[in-house]
Order: sequence, then C-alpha cells, then structure tokens
Amino acid sequence: MSNFRRSKIGQVYFFTVVTNRRAPILTTDLGRRCLNEAIKEVRDDLPFENVAFILLPDHLHAVWKLPSGETDYSTRWRRIKATFTKKWLKAGGNEQWKSASRKSKGERGVWQKRFFEHTCKDESDLKRCVDYIHVNPLKHQLVSRVRDRDWEWEWSSFHRYVEAGEYDMNWGNANDWYGDEFRHFE
Repeated sequence: MSNFRRSKIGQVYFFTVVTNRRAPILTTDLGRRCLNEAIKEVRDDLPFENVAFILLPDHLHAVWKLPSGETDYSTRWRRIKATFTKKWLKAGGNEQWKSASRKSKGERGVWQKRFFEHTCKDESDLKRCVDYIHVNPLKHQLVSRVRDRDWEWEWSSFHRYVEAGEYDMNWGNANDWYGDEFRHFE
C-alpha cells in the first residue's frame, strides 16, 4: 500500500497531468474536444476556477482555485480523466500499451495514473506557477515567443492575462527567458 499523500490545505493548486506513455493526443481536434467537454461536465458538478491553463500534446498544466472550504481536487481530476477517456475511446481514439497490472485492474491506457500537485503558498508562488504555465510552450520549443499562435494557442490562458494587463504581449521570448527557476516542476 502506498504512503502517497495529497495536500489538503490551501485553495489554489498547480497541476501537471500527463497522458499514458506521453502519447501526443491532447492537442488533436478530438483530444481538445473531449477534454473541453470533460472539464465542463465535471465543473458543473464540482466547481473550480481555472486560474491558468496550458495544453500541450502530451500533458497539461493548470492552476485551479477551489471554492471556499473545498480541497478535493483528486475527485475532480479522476472524473475529468474518466470522462475524457470514455469520450475519447467512443469517438475512435486509441489507448497506449497497458502493463499486466493495468490490464488486471481494468485500467485504460489513456492517462498516467497520477498527477503532480503543488499547493500555491502565496501570491508570489502563484505568479511563479502561472508564469511557468505560460512559458511552457517555449520551454518545450513549440514556439519561439509565448505570444506566438503557431498552434492557434487558444489552449493557453496567456492571452487572457495579456488582455487583463498582467503581461506585456512581448513577455516570454526565447532570448530573455531563463528556465532554471521553473525546473523543479517537471
């Protein structure tokens, strides 16, 4: 039995959620549609505010703020992943190779079993997490500037932050980004 424990303090959390065997399915038309529908369905039952978000081919990062007194983000992620998986497979999406252990437990091969979670301790920590999310396409060399819409980056909350005046449109260029401060998240 695992001694794995999740944080049950705070209300703002950073997450990394990864597909099984890092399959690049999330930015496909089907992947985006299934994920969007799954998040909407779960959020209708179990509310949360999506503070920041980035979708990459094989993983996503998010910062959520839960309602006052709520700490159960695990149920939300479990339901999002399960809803996505049902929609994905029903629409013809593939699952990755499954270990004998996964097969014996009836687990699907779409998502990694767990996810990474970090409780944002204060405003400075929250800003660091949001910055990490928005610089992630640059970190993975998918764009040369965070503002690039090479992939029609509606899968990032970056432009919402620009519109709110949190970032200058030129924030996050490859020439002036120093990635070591974010390294511990991956």
